[in-house]
Parts: sequence; structure tokens; C-alpha cells
Amino acid sequence: MPLTVGTAGHIDHGKTWLVRALTGKDTDRLPEEQARGISIDLGYAPLELPGGRRMSLVDVPGHERFVRTMIAGATGIDLFLLVIDAQEGARPQTLEHLAVLRLLGVTRGVVAVTKSDAVDEETLELALEEARELVPDAEVIAVSAKTGAGLDELRAALARVPVEERDADRATRLYVDRVFTLQGIGTVATGTLWSGTIAAGDMLRVEPRGKTVRVRGVQVHDAPVDEAEAGQRVAVNLPTVERRDLARGDVLVEPGHYPVSYRLDVRLEEIAAVPAAVTVHVGTKAVPARLARDGAYAQLRLAEPVVAARGDRVVLRTQTTVGGGTVLDPAPPRKLEPERLAVLERGDPEEIVRALVHAPVAGRELQARGVLAPGELARGLTAVRAAGEHVFSDAWLAELRTSVRAQLAARAESDPLDPGVPLAELLPAEPWAPHVLNLLEVERRGAKAYLPGAAAALGERAQAASELEALLTQEEIAKVDDKQLAAFLEDAGRLRRVGDGFAVSTALYDRGLELLPSLDQITLAGFRDVLGVGRRTAQLLLERYDADGLTLRRGDVRTLRRARA
Repeated sequence: MPLTVGTAGHIDHGKTWLVRALTGKDTDRLPEEQARGISIDLGYAPLELPGGRRMSLVDVPGHERFVRTMIAGATGIDLFLLVIDAQEGARPQTLEHLAVLRLLGVTRGVVAVTKSDAVDEETLELALEEARELVPDAEVIAVSAKTGAGLDELRAALARVPVEERDADRATRLYVDRVFTLQGIGTVATGTLWSGTIAAGDMLRVEPRGKTVRVRGVQVHDAPVDEAEAGQRVAVNLPTVERRDLARGDVLVEPGHYPVSYRLDVRLEEIAAVPAAVTVHVGTKAVPARLARDGAYAQLRLAEPVVAARGDRVVLRTQTTVGGGTVLDPAPPRKLEPERLAVLERGDPEEIVRALVHAPVAGRELQARGVLAPGELARGLTAVRAAGEHVFSDAWLAELRTSVRAQLAARAESDPLDPGVPLAELLPAEPWAPHVLNLLEVERRGAKAYLPGAAAALGERAQAASELEALLTQEEIAKVDDKQLAAFLEDAGRLRRVGDGFAVSTALYDRGLELLPSLDQITLAGFRDVLGVGRRTAQLLLERYDADGLTLRRGDVRTLRRARA
């Protein structure tokens, strides 16, 4: 089973030296790291264990200024390798790194007490005892990267750590922690594959950028593979994307399986009082956020969109790590609803579907969120109706139906001439909108929705309509300020609109059209004289005939384009 182990510990406690001794690889690849002798960015190496087992090892910086980078590296690991200097013991970053691991749900690992060759036996025993008290559930091994003492015992201890298998049925998700370009190859993104698989030819989405990319090749620790599995450190060659279009914090996902959201509902796990303004670490991304809290539950309102799934762990920081939480809903409504979150936390499938009344979700999205296991899907959807690929909570549908019909009724009352409401005003531009519309008991006509059987009516404008029609029987043309009324009367065949906000009677429009064939040449002056109207009326009528496709103007002369239908 592929596994990823991440280092943790205070600066200068020997993490990188230990990684080099264990793997033979120096993970300090940057010139600045080599010049300063400290780790600044994440480093990676393959780790061979007894019995042929191979792990991916992530080395993280220990300086307090790089905790953000440490969290990005710790995200997605299966177990930890905590490093404590035998001379110094636990230091501030030792404790903060432990807190981060706990908040990320990484509770299993091994403690390496380093530099054992540099202290006497009594000091070493005190350091080992302190480490056992600090992490009582982990094996503690004394090692020396300089002499090699304890390295075999450390490898054996890592091999003994029990870990849970990752969910093979979950859709592909890889949080990017490094992006670079190789000459002749193109853009390469690396990260720990959280779930699913990645193979050459796969089409993935870069979220939250919303860009589709094609995978040309996949490597695990510099070796090409046909398919990478969850738990492995993966390098993905993406020839269709530019280096500048990817960054740490982006996510490569199987399309259509993970929501992109500006909000996360979480259950808090505090280690300190959590302020209203925090930095939220989600996967390899760090985002400023405001925190709205109600007891043990909170909604994180993010400055930038993120990708998360139910059950993911997040870390909250200000100047230091102040707390964390478990994601209960990765795409919640704006309102924090502790009752709904309590249902999600209990995990009963039918209760969960009933609780998700704020939005429709596809059955596969329910699974991707971790809301329902595959075997629970059918049972969990008894409280919903299906349309297309989407399922909709009955409760949510009833609420939306009431709201939509109220909007349509209000429009019909306030504007009887046009009782329809544009679809964009009723529903967001989401893929599920056309499906849900069919379940709301409304009629769709073009780009508008109407109450069933609703028809345009004059209502209080009936008197104005009669007066306008009477005027057009007396005058050859009239200015109409009420454009909506003019459009209604034209649709009813009671007048014809011409340019500049004017209208003529239907009789005049038809008589002018009947006279056109009698003219040898259709000119403005000739048409005016034969119809017996003023110049402006004749000009506006001819322009309307042009617009209707009945005449074609060339210079000052028009020709009939087709016979009138």
C-alpha cells in the first residue's frame, strides 16, 4: 500500500540530515538552502523499508517563519517522523508541528531522537523519556545521522506503524505543492495523491481556476509509472498548461466530483481561542478568512475559493497555530446552521440527504463529499427526486417552488403585460438549473418562466390602449412613450411599431405594403405620394419594411425582396 511520511520538528534538530542518512538523497535542493544550511521549501525522497516496502518521504522546514510551508507538506501524509534533538529536547516548533499534525488527523508515526552520538548516555536517556511523554503512542528511537546508529531500528519502527488504507473509490484529487518547467517536457506539477489514480491520457480539472488539462506522463520519485495510486508522491506532466497558470494550493481533480466554494462549515478543534480573522490552511493552500462561530461549529468565509471534501481537516492560524476543524460541508449555504451540521456529523444517510436542503447535488457528488458511501447511496436518496444526473431534496424543492411561484405571481400582478421572469433572475447559472425547472411546476417560454397558463393582459392599461388605437385611426402616426404597451398591442396585431418610438395603425402598414408593387421604382418621394402621407411617416414605414425583410435598399431606391406571407 503506498504511504507518505512527513518529517516534523524544530529548526536545526537534524530533519534533513536524517532524511539524507535514511534515503541517500539531499532534499535541500535550493542554492539558498545549501548556503544558509536550513530548509526553506519542501523536499522529497523515496524511503526503502524492511520487506521491500517503499514510502514517499516529505521533508519540511522547521523555522517558525515557514510553518505555512510545513503545513503544505504535512497535508496528505499518512504518518509522521518527529525529530527531536537529544541535546535540546522539545522546542517551540516541535510543539507547534505536533499540534498541526494532530489537527490534520495525523496521529500515528515514530519519534527520532537525533544526534545521539553528541550526548552522554544519561542525557540521551532523559531525552528519550521526554519524547515518550510528549508522544506516548509513538515508538521513540535514538539515532545518529552522522554515525548511522539507530537507522535500521528507525526503518523497522516506521514499517511497524499501522495505517489505514486510503479510499480507492474516491475520485482523483491531488493538491499541488510544487510547479516547475523542464526543457523539452513542459510544465510539471507535484503533490501527494490524496485519492483515486492518475495515468497518462487522463483529463483533469485545475481548481479553483476551472481549467481542463491533459496528463501526458506520470512519475513517482523520478520513475515513470503507468498509473499512480493514492498515497504516492506524484509528478504529473501537463503539456497543455503554462507554468504561470499553476501554483501551490491549486488542486488537480477528476472533473465534476468536488465543489469549489468560498465557504466551509466545520466542527472546531481548538487549541487556543480562535479570533474572527484567521488564515485557513486547506490542502496546500492558505487563505484569509472570517470565522462565524456557533458553539462547536463554525463557518469559514474565505477570501478565495477552495476545494475540499467532507471529512477534510483544516488548520487555523494567526501569528501561530490557534486551532483547526473537520469539514462537515464543503459547499454550505451562507447561514451557519448548527442543527444541520449536527446531522451531517452523525452520518446517517437519510438524515444527511434531508439536511442538504440548501442545494441540489448529484448522486456522485454526495459520494465525493464523503456524505454517502457507495452502498448507502440508494437508501440515502429516498427523500429526494431525481432529474438528469442530479438529485434534489424534497424539502429544498418545496421551498424553492414556493419562492419561484411567489416571484412569478408578484410579477404577474405588478406587470400583467409581461408576467414572465427571466430564468437568470429565478435560478443561478448552474448545470442543475434546467433540470430543477422541470420540477417546479412552472412553464418555460424561451428565456422566461411563467405561472402555468399565464398570459399577458392589459389590466389597468386597457383604457390607454383604446385611446392609442383611436388616435391611430385619426392620425397617420403617433409617438408612443409606453414601449411595453406598444409591444403588447403589436403582438396582438393592433398596431405596428416603426422607428424613433412611433407607431402606425395595422391598416396603414398593410395598405403601404399593398401599394409597393405598383411603383416602377420604390423611392421615398414616390412611396409618399402614392400612399398620401407625410415624409417622416413614409420614411419610417420603408425602414420597417427593410427591417422585416420585405424590401432591400440600394442607395435611394428599394426593391421588393419577397412576396408578403
